[in-house]
Amino acid sequence: MRLASANIETTVTVVKQDNAMKCSTQETCKTAKITLSPSRNSHQSNTLAPIASTGRRYSYNGRATIQQPSPEGIPNYEFADANRIFENISLVTTSSHMATGKWFPKHISDLDYCSQNVIMFGPGPDGLHADHPSFTDEEYRKRRMEFFEIARDYKYGQPLPRIEYNETEKKTWKAIYQRLKILHKKYACKEFLQNFELLEKYCGYSEDNIPQLDDVSRFLKARSGFTLRPVGGYQAPRDFLAGLAFRVFNCTQYVRHHKFPFYTPEPDMVHEFLGHMAMFADPRFAQFSEEIGLASLGASEEECREIARLYFFTIEFGLSLEDAEFEPTKKNLKVYGAGLLSCVDELEFAVSDKSKVHRFEPDFVVKTVPSVTTFQECYYFTRNLEEALIKLRIYTATMKRPFSVLYNAHTNTIDLINSRESLQLASEAMRFNVEQISAAIRHNIS
Repeated sequence: MRLASANIETTVTVVKQDNAMKCSTQETCKTAKITLSPSRNSHQSNTLAPIASTGRRYSYNGRATIQQPSPEGIPNYEFADANRIFENISLVTTSSHMATGKWFPKHISDLDYCSQNVIMFGPGPDGLHADHPSFTDEEYRKRRMEFFEIARDYKYGQPLPRIEYNETEKKTWKAIYQRLKILHKKYACKEFLQNFELLEKYCGYSEDNIPQLDDVSRFLKARSGFTLRPVGGYQAPRDFLAGLAFRVFNCTQYVRHHKFPFYTPEPDMVHEFLGHMAMFADPRFAQFSEEIGLASLGASEEECREIARLYFFTIEFGLSLEDAEFEPTKKNLKVYGAGLLSCVDELEFAVSDKSKVHRFEPDFVVKTVPSVTTFQECYYFTRNLEEALIKLRIYTATMKRPFSVLYNAHTNTIDLINSRESLQLASEAMRFNVEQISAAIRHNIS
């Protein structure tokens, strides 16, 4: 994805072709990375210029860093070294491998790479284009880039950045908060309302205070195991979904433009904090989100596109029933999708007699094209989150991926189940939980 900054570092991974560097297929290959910064002077090597200017990330196997200018101030020193290295290497783009599912994060720290791929406003096919002050107001763009750089520089394990919001941002937040609070009471599902009260109690949610990422992340960790990390903007589906597999939500921290407080062409912290957070505090919703993320890992391009649509029409635009049966008047429909819960106009539209509503059936949903600039052509409902989870599991069981995956919360890694040994290890890890459930059944716990 295109990153709108002339100074963004490019991470390159290489596979050495000579025998001395070639990894054995029987052993784990270490990943080597070369980090390149676009030159700020005229000494950039011609050999690396095309690579440094692409703004893409390359992935493979080992670890080394090359930057210019050198710490000693000797121009071209590292690049001259790199020229010799590049004579015997082949380049593989991480963005390409990530897009096809050939590579996916195995440890939670690998999300550092996924979070760098964001779509920003700019010319070309990879940029977001809109006739909106978010993209034309120079002062706002400057502030927006501050948030982008904060997210870009964040690495796993560091303290989550705390933001000093300005008065304009606080006024924008307040206007939206006041309006949505009224609509939430009328249209939001009970899980959302219950958890939103807790966010107000423990995380500083109020119309006069913008909550901080770290406070909300700590709260979610205690409630459902989810954590947050900053991201600079809109992500490609595969990069975003990968985070969910680790129970990590990539969260923006910038506030939408003040001239249009009730609409934004990009996700912003209002969407995240007033739409998503209350639902991520629900254990069942957290499980559903994790399983969508796990399904995306290693999935084919077509499968990932389908999974992204399942995510879109549930986590972003999902509806649930308040009663056992669906009423054509839609009076018993409640909203749990963040895209609706953070949008004044579409929230009211989705449950009005003007919208089209269908039962959530994955085979049908994956054929529905989502819209990011207009209201959806139709919305989908389930009786509850359990129904959505069951149907998701049935659908993902048909995937052609030649392995299964589990998230190991103890090691923050993805466990691949692709052999008899890995299957046995996974079974042993689950045995204690199954035995405890069986014991509870014997004790007549209902």
